[in-house]
Amino acid sequence: MWAARTAMNAQQEKLDIISNNISNMDTAGYKSQDVGFRDLVYETMNRNGIPVTDNKSRTVDPQNGTGIRNSEVTRDTTSGGLVQTGLKTNLALQGNGYFKVIRPDGSNAYVRSGDFVEDGSGRLVDNNGDRLEVIGQDNKFINGNFAVDTQGNVTVNGSNVGKINVYDTIGEDSLVSVGNNLYVPKAGATMFVTNGATINQGYSEGSNVDMSEQMTDMIEAQRSYQMSAKSLTNADQMAGIVNQLFKGN
Repeated sequence: MWAARTAMNAQQEKLDIISNNISNMDTAGYKSQDVGFRDLVYETMNRNGIPVTDNKSRTVDPQNGTGIRNSEVTRDTTSGGLVQTGLKTNLALQGNGYFKVIRPDGSNAYVRSGDFVEDGSGRLVDNNGDRLEVIGQDNKFINGNFAVDTQGNVTVNGSNVGKINVYDTIGEDSLVSVGNNLYVPKAGATMFVTNGATINQGYSEGSNVDMSEQMTDMIEAQRSYQMSAKSLTNADQMAGIVNQLFKGN
């Protein structure tokens, strides 16, 4: 019963992640997530109080599993498709990396989506008002009077005014989602400037969610959940029969 219960919990989390992926398939820059499974502790059955078949040739004692649990949630960092918007404030990344933004409280966060807009101060901000980091910027971006090349160099009227860096980290699970398409590094994770991604001005990056893959995973998770639920029901019925037998005696 315990093993079936843990399996149901694990499959429920799997279904929650799949649902989140599907709901964000139209979110710019969204990266699909996945979760695996790992065994819980196994215990040997060759100990006092547990009868086992005597087999002199046996080299490994029988073991009893206690169920499964979810492993770490991983993020698929492959690039999504590019959609041309024609807006100079839209910056799409191709390759691994993130833009750095400064939130209203002064803290840093990282975002994959580059669908920025100009605020009243001539700065590039996301939909939450988080300001895009532009190194050395001293000019306002008014009415799209700027250009960004593939390496992040920013020019206004042909003169270089700043640089947009792209940051990355080691490990797919080194960033934690904090909502609004933003990520922050885990404790101990280091962000570094990377040249492994190119910036495409006038484009928006779509999500990398594969709907057919998500639907297949959903069907598998649902069937596994149903099987575990049936196993739990059968174990409960067997326990009820045993109780009735004892009562009859």
